[in-house]
Amino acid sequence: MTPRPARAATQARLAAPTFPTLTAILLSGAAILGGATVARGQDTIETHAFSNFGEVKYGPDMEHLDYVNPDAPKGGEISISSMGTFDSFNNYSRKGVSAALATIGSESILTSTADDPYGIYCFLCTTMEYPEDLKWITFNLRDDVTFADGTPMTAEDVLFSFNLFLEQGITEYRRIVEGFIEDVEIVDDHTITFTFTDQAPIRERVGFAGGTPVFSKAWFEETGTRLDDSSEEPFMSTGAYVLESKDFNRQIVYAKNPDYWGADHPLQIGRNNFDRIRVEYFADSQAAFEAFKAGAFTFRVENSSLIWATGYDFPNLNDGYVIKEEIPDGTVGTAQSFIFNLDREVWQDKRVRDAIGMMFNFEWSNEALFYGLYDRVYSFWPGTDLAAEGVPSEGEVEILQPLVDEGLLDASILTDEPAMPHVNSADGNRPSRGTYRAAGALLEEAGWIPGDDGVRRNEAGEVLALEILSYDPNFDRILNPYIENLQQLGVQAKLERVDTAQYVENRRAGDFDMTSHSFSMGFEPGIGLEQWFASKTADDSSRNLMRLRNEAVDRIIPTVVDAETLEALETSVHALDRTLRSIGFMVPQWYKPVHTVAYFDMYGKPETIPPLDMGYLDFWWYDAEKHQALKDAGVLR
Repeated sequence: MTPRPARAATQARLAAPTFPTLTAILLSGAAILGGATVARGQDTIETHAFSNFGEVKYGPDMEHLDYVNPDAPKGGEISISSMGTFDSFNNYSRKGVSAALATIGSESILTSTADDPYGIYCFLCTTMEYPEDLKWITFNLRDDVTFADGTPMTAEDVLFSFNLFLEQGITEYRRIVEGFIEDVEIVDDHTITFTFTDQAPIRERVGFAGGTPVFSKAWFEETGTRLDDSSEEPFMSTGAYVLESKDFNRQIVYAKNPDYWGADHPLQIGRNNFDRIRVEYFADSQAAFEAFKAGAFTFRVENSSLIWATGYDFPNLNDGYVIKEEIPDGTVGTAQSFIFNLDREVWQDKRVRDAIGMMFNFEWSNEALFYGLYDRVYSFWPGTDLAAEGVPSEGEVEILQPLVDEGLLDASILTDEPAMPHVNSADGNRPSRGTYRAAGALLEEAGWIPGDDGVRRNEAGEVLALEILSYDPNFDRILNPYIENLQQLGVQAKLERVDTAQYVENRRAGDFDMTSHSFSMGFEPGIGLEQWFASKTADDSSRNLMRLRNEAVDRIIPTVVDAETLEALETSVHALDRTLRSIGFMVPQWYKPVHTVAYFDMYGKPETIPPLDMGYLDFWWYDAEKHQALKDAGVLR
């Protein structure tokens, strides 16, 4: 399978980009490791990079990444915005609200690139060694890596960091990875070996061991900082940027470490070009936009279709001082959706969920509210070859048939095309009479009958009520028409808008009927799918917010994890995507095929942007002459 360009926003990679391994996204709690000696009974492979599927793009003698400008000038500042508030620089804890770019200084043993979807490369290591069966892996660490305070990084720091996640991380990680590691051995100051249990998934092993951020053991011990608590300072790490200043809920400034160890590393040439990255905080997107127009910050990723379509008509743009641009996005499309809280009995009935979903008129919203800028989400891997299409293939049937035979899935999944979101008319927000009749029939079949007042109740006299949890007032224009349609159906729907901190807490605690969620999948899904969809994480997960518990899904995920070829991976993901869509726990929203950005004309970028990362904080650069021209024109101070 060759990944075709996908759609949706992606986070900028800073310093060493993170790759979609389990430890890059999860946290944890399991036994502390360290000690045993590894018996090497097989011939070992020694290499600079690893891929589960085919050859990596870059060889050991690479001079720089293909997509960077190796001669990019260094210096200057780029400034961006963030919404809401923050009170912590620890985004690995459930306590507090993490600051923007809180992990900007974090690096791990292995890293990825923005043009190789399957390759992972030695970064804090020179080479790695492993047998063909991947029973263990040894990382030969670099001897020139230092933390931001100038102290050297050793294998002790690697082991400490790995155990820190295993000891103090969140529950969902432990539930997934417990039992993966047999032991970890420090061979010497710059050599460390991870030994895996037989139950550790083969495709996950290298990334699991090499994907953990490396922190300073001495700093944690001296400060008493914990991974499971909020922190007013970023963790001591090895990355190119450090915290320069902070004004809680107002501003953060990160500065490049002048003594950064990796400045001349081939994977870092042409990157980390800005001296400072400044983040300005605003209450909402509209306030941020007004500040951007006035030059309070200089780079804006535009997430509002309304503003993108109607707001970019102001003097600085019309005079050519601000550039408005669409940049192709080759990542897996983010499946942004409304989700139901399946722990609440009323939403456990698929007929009710389907009826509620039919009332969201994406077609009208896209034309009237979004100016035709979005595509409809239809899959958990939209815009890629991983999205299920058509009737199941023979390979999919092989996976799905036993689940149908056991009564875990309806037989129609073997013959029908995958579930697609209901299509309404763009002529007006109100769905057609036929749609209302069909939705009403589903609700009546489920026992929700309209009374004389039009409100639907069950036999116990309970009202069918729905609260949609939100925090952004700019989202009201989307939610209110949806709520009106639901009310017309006899559902007592309303908007519950809270502040950012309360929003985060309510989602974590499962205190909602419906809320928005973004499903961000990768080109090589694996054990991390359990965090999104497995029953074992439903009680306490930052990703399984809908609290999905489904045996069929639990049974299919291992077929994805165990896939040994791209063909097998594609087939198993199709089966999973088809099954998830059949459950109907989400009302699909939308995604964009491009990045929409605007910036003051004071930056340069490579001629070709790589497919997996826009990289504006990473491999773009500051142009001093252009900046001076803006100041001379009175546009910027």
